Amino acid sequence: MRALADRVLRYAGVKLPVLVRGESGVGKDLVARALHTLGPRRGAPFVAINAATISRELAESELFGHVRGAFTGAVSDRRGAFREAHGGTLFIDEIGALGAEIQAKLLRVVEDGLVRPLGSEVRAPVDVRLVAATCEPLERMVDDGRFREDLYERLAVCVATVPALHERADDIPAIARTVLANSGFVCRISSRAMGMLVSRRYRGNVRELRNILVQCAVRSTTDVID
Repeated sequence: MRALADRVLRYAGVKLPVLVRGESGVGKDLVARALHTLGPRRGAPFVAINAATISRELAESELFGHVRGAFTGAVSDRRGAFREAHGGTLFIDEIGALGAEIQAKLLRVVEDGLVRPLGSEVRAPVDVRLVAATCEPLERMVDDGRFREDLYERLAVCVATVPALHERADDIPAIARTVLANSGFVCRISSRAMGMLVSRRYRGNVRELRNILVQCAVRSTTDVID
């Protein structure tokens, strides 16, 4: 984690895209926000979208915006994530979920810094620091033809890998105390319970740890989770 922190500090000051890798639930979004808040764009917008939750039909509009009348239901203009993040950082989580056509358009924006909203003939300049995240093996997706190799090469210049929670079990006590404090619970964890937490294998990583702690805090009848 110290090595990851050093890497984030080095990457924060440059405009190059960053690819954040790691299993689901490890905190890739926190790394993306740290890249933003530790860099020169900290006072500008930080916009986050999850590509896995966007339908392929709406992905272009979500990213690049649209003009009124571009498609059925487009009753007004939409700026899109890139223009909303102008001057700041755009974080695209689960980037491997984007379709091939959107990948091509995303590559074009990364290369020339111009966005063309859906239904418009005008390309608008954008100044955005792009951070992408994935838990998918993008190299295998490139080999299978499911992810553009040229886009992968542009994104993977700066890579930050977040280790799984079981690889940093020494961090669990500090993470657990922080999770409880941030969730509004005034309680402590007994040494016996902490030992169980540290020895557990978390498939959902920090997300799973957080859910366990919140459930225990809600069910506890005292101020000690035991």
